[in-house]
Amino acid sequence: MFRNNYDNDSVTFSLSSPQGRIFQVEYAAEAVKQGSVVVGLTSKTHAVLVAIKRNAEELSSYQKKLFAVDEHVGLAIAGLTSDARVLSNFMKQQCLSQRLTYDRAMPVETLVSLIGDKAQLNTQHYGKRPYGVGLLVAGVDETGAHLFEFQPSGLTQEMLACAIGARSQMARTYLEKNLEKFAECGRDELVRHGLRALKETLVQDRELTLENTSVGVVGLQEAVPGKKRGVEAFKVHDGADVKEWINSVADDAEGGTGETTEEGEGEGMQVDE
Repeated sequence: MFRNNYDNDSVTFSLSSPQGRIFQVEYAAEAVKQGSVVVGLTSKTHAVLVAIKRNAEELSSYQKKLFAVDEHVGLAIAGLTSDARVLSNFMKQQCLSQRLTYDRAMPVETLVSLIGDKAQLNTQHYGKRPYGVGLLVAGVDETGAHLFEFQPSGLTQEMLACAIGARSQMARTYLEKNLEKFAECGRDELVRHGLRALKETLVQDRELTLENTSVGVVGLQEAVPGKKRGVEAFKVHDGADVKEWINSVADDAEGGTGETTEEGEGEGMQVDE
């Protein structure tokens, strides 16, 4: 696993790496690639997260992949769940502090910048390691619906649609092909696009089921003349709540069958545990 003497800690430049690379960050990024896939996408009014859940063994429950942070924002994880919990709790604290201090919701971009700064500090201090988790943060604020990607290096960027985790390249291909359709989609159609992208990542013998699929939705309520648009609070849908959406894409040829995926990718190490 170790490449050379420069990957013993995250302070690469103090060790005078001739390549200028931070190997600990690269290892953390590998943990994200081994996590089960999550997909996010946005329209003008809604942001949607969909995820495949894993269970470590037949006797265990499925690992939770979507978390509500505040009324207007939620996140999906790929990688080490324990690290994600730390970042999620930090985000909840920041949102609560914002509401107590200013009596308003924290803008999504500001919230994501805070966790980016927090993660970046771990790449430059001796004795710390980067967070081994990638996040997709979906939310709405006064400027509309937003989706942000967070990487272990501390890099954050706003996306129109994104997929991270094992076998996520097939989902990104679907998102790229259908990107122009998303802006005008309503909530249900946006969810179906997310599930079709998720379906592209499945190996040949797997299907989307009520047990292994999670959907998170947040959005803006319909506009009422003379009133400020309200927030459709972030909600995680599991089990029977996703049955209608799964059935609607089950036989949809546009979603693909997953037969073209590369078997074995991301199956050797399940880190969403």
